[in-house]
Amino acid sequence: MAGVQLPFIPKFEQSERIKVLEARNQELSLSGLRQFGTYGDHRCWLNIGPFPHMDKVPSQIEGYRMDCEQWGADFECMLDYTEPHIYPCETIVGEIYWEIGCIRPCTVDQAPNAAEIHEKLNAALKLGGLPDAYGHTCPDMEIILSEGYDSILERIRKYIKLYSGLCNDRKVKVLRGMEHVVNACIHYIERYAALSETLERETEDAEEKARFRKIARCCRNIAHSAPSTFYEAVQTLQFAILFDRSIGHGNGYGRMDQYMMPFYKRDVDNGMLTREEAREYIAEMYMKLRGQFFSFSGRLADGSDATNEMSWVALEAYDLIGDYNNLGVMWHRDIDPAYFDYACDVISRHGESLPVLINWEHMYDSEIRSGIPHEDASNVVYAGCQWFCIPGKEWCGHDTSWINVLMVFERAMYRAAEDGVNDFESFYAYYEKELHRTMKAFQEAEAAVDRVRGDVRPEIYTSIISHGPIERGIDMVAPRGVDYQYTALNIAGIPNVADSFTAIKNLVFERKQYTLKEVADACRSDWADNEIMRQRFLTQPKYGNDIPEPDAMFVRVCNSMQEIAEGYVNQRGGQPMRPSLYSFMRHVEAKDAVGATPDGRHKGEVFAQGINPQQGASKRGLISMANSSCAPDMRKFQGGSIQVDIQPKFFDGKEERYKYIRNFASAFFRSGGMQLNIHIMDLKKLEDAIEHPEKPEYRNLVVRVTGYCARFITMSPEYQKDFVSRMNYESIN
Repeated sequence: MAGVQLPFIPKFEQSERIKVLEARNQELSLSGLRQFGTYGDHRCWLNIGPFPHMDKVPSQIEGYRMDCEQWGADFECMLDYTEPHIYPCETIVGEIYWEIGCIRPCTVDQAPNAAEIHEKLNAALKLGGLPDAYGHTCPDMEIILSEGYDSILERIRKYIKLYSGLCNDRKVKVLRGMEHVVNACIHYIERYAALSETLERETEDAEEKARFRKIARCCRNIAHSAPSTFYEAVQTLQFAILFDRSIGHGNGYGRMDQYMMPFYKRDVDNGMLTREEAREYIAEMYMKLRGQFFSFSGRLADGSDATNEMSWVALEAYDLIGDYNNLGVMWHRDIDPAYFDYACDVISRHGESLPVLINWEHMYDSEIRSGIPHEDASNVVYAGCQWFCIPGKEWCGHDTSWINVLMVFERAMYRAAEDGVNDFESFYAYYEKELHRTMKAFQEAEAAVDRVRGDVRPEIYTSIISHGPIERGIDMVAPRGVDYQYTALNIAGIPNVADSFTAIKNLVFERKQYTLKEVADACRSDWADNEIMRQRFLTQPKYGNDIPEPDAMFVRVCNSMQEIAEGYVNQRGGQPMRPSLYSFMRHVEAKDAVGATPDGRHKGEVFAQGINPQQGASKRGLISMANSSCAPDMRKFQGGSIQVDIQPKFFDGKEERYKYIRNFASAFFRSGGMQLNIHIMDLKKLEDAIEHPEKPEYRNLVVRVTGYCARFITMSPEYQKDFVSRMNYESIN
């Protein structure tokens, strides 16, 4: 069925080698080996079944101990029993088959205070809060690229000796865990070198011999030392990200264009590398890594544009293969206009919301506002979904911690109705009081988890390529592990809360058509026998249409969340909670946790996604929706993206399609917007893909679901249904 996406116009021709690798990559996803539960093929590891050597795992032999030393020993066992494989045509090698959670309990159930933790978590969840921090930090890849594993191991052993002499057994255990992890990485890479040497001896084909020899030499070097060539640097990244990802999270990996540029320039200048070869190496890495996050452009510490030739090569590598990884181009007012044009051109031709476009200026200002000094804030990067952080220096527990403000609103409405509140400001005060209750419960639950997080769920590989954990003898997730440890949390349902407040303010407190109790009763009954009433509430002015009243209410609700959240600090470093105007998949997953709401929503209907308007509420077109989303001061928040889905027919007969995206994106960022995820896809026609996933034309449809990408036909039906129900704009007007 034609017309789901724009016809793809390739800019680069794939070599036969890349075609073979891409075919394997697609088959891994479509066969289910890269499935990630309900979320589709958003993973880089291959699920080949349970770990077959559980009898060799230290925690199984010795009994589980809640400490980093045994965690590291288990990790070493997992890697030691991960067999190396080299597939046809590949020059970038390495796969992971298990994450640490496959062989070792990594939940708070093992903690001595498990009962207290679950009590606190349940109390928070009942009030609409869940501290579930994990992932989307960003290690500093320059550490592994400049030091190599032997140097890192030497540093670890130096501090083992120091803290042993000071009788600090706890720090020694953490460092022993790091030692296990580094040894495991060295041995794993060495086994790839040995396999390559064996394969070289066994083949008679001269071209294959050269390929295996190249891999072997590379792995022999980078198993111990820093990479010396661009090719070795790419392979070092590949291994490092696999090791980091095998902890079980999805992280950002920083400004690839900055840390890879010295390798690229040196090899090109010396005649050892062409731009085409560099593009293929990066593309090959993308196909293996899947949903990991890289950043391009932004500014340098001196304020100048950071765009360089590697920025182009890294984006060209995606352009070469399509498919997906998660790449972010960091816009600022002085970005190289030709490069930003190219980023928008890639979006216009692929239509898969890649690259994501992010406002670097707002990320920088947000970090400065939090107290991070310029020398670190200037290195801020896109770290995944819509998160950002300082590479190697910040662990904010991004990802799935969240507050369901629609639950908070519902509770406030029922209490205010019972108490006979008769003015809007008093009603709003009830909401803020309930928001304080939820944040207090969230803070207490997170503190209970944080007391054991460093032992139960450490991120040891991430720690060894970050600043501070080795020297301090502390895992980065533990208190003081790294310098910046703010708590980031998603906020689900803010547009719905704003619309509900607007409707009640108009119809209850100003026009007095209903009492607050009547509204509360109607919502309790899911509008039973009150359809006329529901229609009145449904047709009140809604956020997302560039209308002052609901947009001002949206800003007020956002600011209340920010001001109240920042009044609470965490256990890890006494640093404040930082709300994010993003909901991941909570707008779907939490839909049954709240009854009907005064924005006209029925019980069981999904919430608004992040700061996008509630489904069906955007009536005045894309520009109006974007203007509404720019109303809050986004520098106060830890991110906030809008999903923009445009029908392909908008571009019918138009030349230079990228200009429409460029002009829209530039205006959006200059108006204060934070992040754009732009699809060019007819969502309604995707309904056929739900019914007929076997059709060849649907096999490689890649979509950005919220902050991540997946092949559409690998997603669960619930998320497919949510995706196709989005607002599909016919123009960028």
